[in-house]
Amino acid sequence: MRRRTRLGLTLALVSAQAVAAAAAPRAQLVGSYDWEVADAGFGGFSGLDISADGVLFIAVSDSGATVEGQFQRDPDGRVTAVSAGPVVKLLAPDGERLRSAKADSEGVALAPGGGFYLSFELFDRVAYYPGRRQPSERELRAEVFADLEYNSGLEALAIDAEGTLYTLPERSGAKGRPFPVFRYRNEAWDQPFAIRRDPGWLPVGADFGPDGRLYLLERDFWPALGFKSRVRRFTIADDRIAAEETVLETSAGVHDNLEGIAVWRDPAGATRLTMIADDNFLPVQRTEIADYRIEE
Repeated sequence: MRRRTRLGLTLALVSAQAVAAAAAPRAQLVGSYDWEVADAGFGGFSGLDISADGVLFIAVSDSGATVEGQFQRDPDGRVTAVSAGPVVKLLAPDGERLRSAKADSEGVALAPGGGFYLSFELFDRVAYYPGRRQPSERELRAEVFADLEYNSGLEALAIDAEGTLYTLPERSGAKGRPFPVFRYRNEAWDQPFAIRRDPGWLPVGADFGPDGRLYLLERDFWPALGFKSRVRRFTIADDRIAAEETVLETSAGVHDNLEGIAVWRDPAGATRLTMIADDNFLPVQRTEIADYRIEE
């Protein structure tokens, strides 16, 4: 009798785990597109934001440049072509082109009233640009940014429906230390919460989805195999993380160096993830556009 009870409990547990696994949201690959342009300034894209319908986009390069365009998609939502304008170098507040030391732009977020915000990794700051060919109008800095690791500072940038900015560094300062999340609202910075750091994974991009949750793109690099990519999403309640889910985790080499992420909703109501790869201006890497659909 006891053996049967134990067997029944075991089967029930396995069944419950299977149901939970089946119910967990997972991102399914829709398609991947290699974007190529004959322009010496093309490449190095580390940030991406996109219109609500997944068509119009802005991408930012870690060389201090931006490009705007639109994705052409088939009925399933796969990118079949990209049409875009020229690569435009960013301007400093004085109207001069950004010097290389200050041009390491990593994240981009479209502002609700027009223009866009950029996060910078070396001279850590967030800057507001009213347009791609105009100088930055605001440089948002904080004393705490001076304590961030060199060349591993403000990497990911996202803006919520209320216009509040969230950013976090690529490295936290120690492998067991969570990543601090900095928030800008009411003309001031604070740090409401931190995100758990897992071995190997580093944040590279972020966006708020139409569901109001924060999506974080992370990468891991395996020598000789390539890059792994992961997307976690977080429900934020007040000044804390109320829930966390992993919606995507790839094996090494499935994609190139995905660094920018944009989240939108397709006509069927499904949440889509569009990500862009940083080719580091190397011929052995690709500017890849990867699209996923989350199955809830």
